[in-house]
Amino acid sequence: MPQSNPPGAHGPAGSRTRGAVTDLNHHHLRSFWFVAREGSITRAAEVLGVTPPTLSAQVAALEKALGIRLFRRHGNRLEITRRGLLVQRYASEIFTLSERLLEVLTGREDGGEGRRMRLAVGIAATLPLLSAHTLLEPALALPPDQVRVILRVGTQRALLGALGSRTLDLVLTDAPIPPSAPVRVESHPLASGPVLLFAAPTLARTLRDGFPRSLDGAPFLLHTENTALRAGLDRWFAREGIRPFVAAEVEDVALLQLLGQDGRGVFAAPALAEKRIIRQYGVEALGPAEGVSESFHGVVLSRAHANRAVEAVLRGGGA
Repeated sequence: MPQSNPPGAHGPAGSRTRGAVTDLNHHHLRSFWFVAREGSITRAAEVLGVTPPTLSAQVAALEKALGIRLFRRHGNRLEITRRGLLVQRYASEIFTLSERLLEVLTGREDGGEGRRMRLAVGIAATLPLLSAHTLLEPALALPPDQVRVILRVGTQRALLGALGSRTLDLVLTDAPIPPSAPVRVESHPLASGPVLLFAAPTLARTLRDGFPRSLDGAPFLLHTENTALRAGLDRWFAREGIRPFVAAEVEDVALLQLLGQDGRGVFAAPALAEKRIIRQYGVEALGPAEGVSESFHGVVLSRAHANRAVEAVLRGGGA
């Protein structure tokens, strides 16, 4: 039975239309996408489990097929070109649609009959896990036989890359998405509110009277300086004339709160998780750091393609 060629197929003799791209190697396109995301052939090769020369050859083959330069070199640095950015954006959309098609064909869309929908969430390492738990409550309230939950913690950049490759369905973050993000995403506000200061009961009793002036010279457990919360606290200290005794600077938020549970210092956390923090760590809330707030965002590739579990989080807003 005669069959018609699909769009972009070669003609009877297998020839190409002169001056036009008639075939696109998706394997090479994905290799390019990972290099663009990582900003380095070496790092992308480590992620993909191939050698750098192999990956470099695949990107070169894509450049030859497209007839354009996707990257340019500045010394040892690899920089994506303007047209490379365009290809990267379309590649992200192609991979999103491919995954969506597979979900529909295999019955995974919104769970399917007798199947569980996936909720793969990336949580930014700077976002307190108890706050993330609160934000996820609307989805976690769904029957467990309908939702398969996957949680991953990492840097915002790495999580956005995983979102672009459809490894994740949703990213929770407490920082704005930079214009240089590796993929085009939608960011939805979930919750915002003040920041409270907590301490173990024994320490809290010595600091409650005269708060916040009583905090001058008090031991503090602070987030590292690369976080928005630390920057806000430093500004608040300066405004209030508070000179904290820095007992420790801790990158891992859960470890910081455990040290606070041990009475090693005062720590700050979003009011969003106040009840959970008090219940889990046995600490007391001293009061707010006036003018310091935290906001939380749910990031997706496209809300139009979000499944019911993702939608529950985006609609719930942590309430």
